[in-house]
Amino acid sequence: MKALVFTEPGVVEYLDVPEPEARDGETIVTVMSSAICGSELHGFRSSGFRVPPLIMGHEFAGLTPDGRRVVVNPLLSCGHCDACLRNAPHVCRTRALIGVNRDGGFAERVSVPDSALHFLPDGLAWSAASLVEPLANAVHANGLLGNHVERVGIIGAGPIGLLCALVAAHHGHDVMISDTSVERQDTAHSLGLRSSNELDGEFDVIIDAVGLPVSRQAAVAGIRPGGTAVWIGLAVDNVELSGNSMVREEKHISGSFAYTAKEFEAAIELATQLDLSWTTDVTLSASAEAFLALACGERSMVKAVIVPDSEVHE
Repeated sequence: MKALVFTEPGVVEYLDVPEPEARDGETIVTVMSSAICGSELHGFRSSGFRVPPLIMGHEFAGLTPDGRRVVVNPLLSCGHCDACLRNAPHVCRTRALIGVNRDGGFAERVSVPDSALHFLPDGLAWSAASLVEPLANAVHANGLLGNHVERVGIIGAGPIGLLCALVAAHHGHDVMISDTSVERQDTAHSLGLRSSNELDGEFDVIIDAVGLPVSRQAAVAGIRPGGTAVWIGLAVDNVELSGNSMVREEKHISGSFAYTAKEFEAAIELATQLDLSWTTDVTLSASAEAFLALACGERSMVKAVIVPDSEVHE
């Protein structure tokens, strides 16, 4: 079969690879859509969490051999550590991720644990189905907003920022999203969101969907006393903050990582209610060229989704 393979740091290739083999308790899924995540565009530059050769792709949906439409929860947890036992499998001490620790959805077919399969509503488009996983991240982040929240700011109008904003607006919050890209501001505006170059005023909560030192600092600086900054972006590691200001204004910072199984199910339902039409299809045969162009900033897409060649019609 064909697949997009991370073969060495900085290199992805469209290759012939062996067919996947289903272990006990696994199912072969024919991939119908697999979204490219920013973490992959950054992560393929070196050998770290992802070790080549690897078929990446953790945001995907497809068909089982008996024709069932499914979306895959790529987060695999042990089920018996302290985190799992307190219903926090997303921070399992030995968690793994399909597409990171084992082959993922950038392929024609992939073997998936049965426990990771979730049925899709019939009317949900394949491109939208591939956004269920990042949407689950947004559902989790919004669950950290706390009480007495009216005004929510989002820094970064990439896919995660847009999804966080759409979920917050869906729950009735007053939402504003910022991005330095005019194109991304326009995308946010087309989805009914207020957008600008930077956030204006004070917020109860600010979600940083970028993860740079400047964006994390801005998220903390822009919240009211007693407010919460939710950090979901993972661009870099380091950040400097004023510790005394955090104490005197009793501000809170909450990290947001992944989602619970219940939140993943909630994302499937939400996917039928939100506008997720802002993706761009890329055929699997053209995926290496598109991936590298996105990684180098030579192409601009809010969210690229790899689809089978047979699904693209002239």
